[in-house]
Amino acid sequence: MKLSPLSVPYRVVERGASVVFTAAILFSGASAAFGPAGGPIAVALVGLGLLGLVAYEVTYYRRFAYALDEETLDIRSGVISRRNREIPLRRVQNVDISRNVVQRALGIAVVDFETAGGSETEASLRFVAFEEAKRLQGEIGRLKRGEAADDEGAGPATTELFALAPRELALVGALSFDARVPGLLILLLSGSVPALSSLLPAGSGRLLLAAGVVALALGVVLVAWAAGAVVAVLNYYDFRLTRVGDELQYERGLLRRYDGSIPLDKVQTLTVTDNPLKRAFGYAALRIETAGYAPGSGLGEGGSEAAVPLATRDRVFDLANHIETFGSPAFERPPRRVRSRYAIRYLIAAGVLVGLLYGADLLVARSIPWYGPAALALLAPVAAHLKWKHRGYWLGEDHLVTRNGVLRRRIKVVPYYRVQTVIDTRTVFQRRWGVATVTADTAGSLSLTGHDAAAVDVDAATAERLRTTLDTRLRTALATRRGWVDDADDADENLGSDAGAGTEDETDP
Repeated sequence: MKLSPLSVPYRVVERGASVVFTAAILFSGASAAFGPAGGPIAVALVGLGLLGLVAYEVTYYRRFAYALDEETLDIRSGVISRRNREIPLRRVQNVDISRNVVQRALGIAVVDFETAGGSETEASLRFVAFEEAKRLQGEIGRLKRGEAADDEGAGPATTELFALAPRELALVGALSFDARVPGLLILLLSGSVPALSSLLPAGSGRLLLAAGVVALALGVVLVAWAAGAVVAVLNYYDFRLTRVGDELQYERGLLRRYDGSIPLDKVQTLTVTDNPLKRAFGYAALRIETAGYAPGSGLGEGGSEAAVPLATRDRVFDLANHIETFGSPAFERPPRRVRSRYAIRYLIAAGVLVGLLYGADLLVARSIPWYGPAALALLAPVAAHLKWKHRGYWLGEDHLVTRNGVLRRRIKVVPYYRVQTVIDTRTVFQRRWGVATVTADTAGSLSLTGHDAAAVDVDAATAERLRTTLDTRLRTALATRRGWVDDADDADENLGSDAGAGTEDETDP
């Protein structure tokens, strides 16, 4: 099978932008070097470049071919050097389709094939007809399910799980905030405060300068909120999530439309996220992470795909339980004494900030209100209590559920059989307080960013029991899943003594 013939002109135009940019540089340089003859020389060079680009794209189209059989996806490509790839279908995790506005008008799409164990796209078809892209997505799903070709007409049952209503889309935008914008704006506007202070009349500088700083801060927050709102609306316009057989399929996007698949048997972790604003209104989001690759990379948290960008908290937990039945967690918080540890940490941070501002005041000989951050010390106990309150863990029958974070709270649900490594870590400061952190590492990509499910600052004795219990339940879940035992309780009893004997701080089952 071949790519769409329209891929040739589209790729030529897509790459022609760099040729136009090069043409502008050549034209100015040639005019300076060769005088009146420079213009025609530059035009000739650009013409040759465009001819070369067209020849390359035509050759690329003629030499690119792909074939899908019962077990593999074969791709042959290459202009100068030939490349043959054979991708086993059992390794294909996701088949994602994306189209921008121009591609939708032309009826073509990009198809990305993601495999387990990698954070990058395994292979791409750029570009095929949209109907062909949907056929490949459905055909690969059928072959992985082991269905016969005769059954393809009926197809698996399709159930719509979630659709984002216009009101909910507006809330997604209203409750979104782009945290990257404040840092960028502060960097760009950092020189405006000294310039503003130099223009203020003598005697009224401090008050007006403080008012200007407050107005600037409010402006930064407003711009960050507006940027987050626009991006969220563009990304999640007409969001739909359906279950097709043993896969979740989603569609979303306004300027760029995405059609993706999430195999249920590859789900590593479910994450329910919220922030203080969403919690106040009773909303949350659900994210799904698969092994080695998080679909929709770059749009979610660390690359994970938003299965539900925003919905009521009850609705989010109902959908999460539809994917992984874990019930209603009853979290066990860390010991109360860790609140003092958090408060001391915040007091030290405020003291360091005061010291830095005081040093800056001495160096620049300006009246900097270096003592201002000292007021943060009054908030340290409140912040410490909130941090303690929003932490905890729960051991369900088949799942570990953890909760961490205040400004961005994450409730992570991990099936026991998905745990790769159980890690017990204790820093110097944790050992002084008699606490530890137990982390359940999975094969998902978010483990690389430190977002694994973790029971943080639990009592040291509790950490030992938790690590042993996780190790035991992991072995039991794997044994039950692989059919080694018929009853999970019997396996738990048989393995309990062996698992309890472990004393290592890091256990690799």
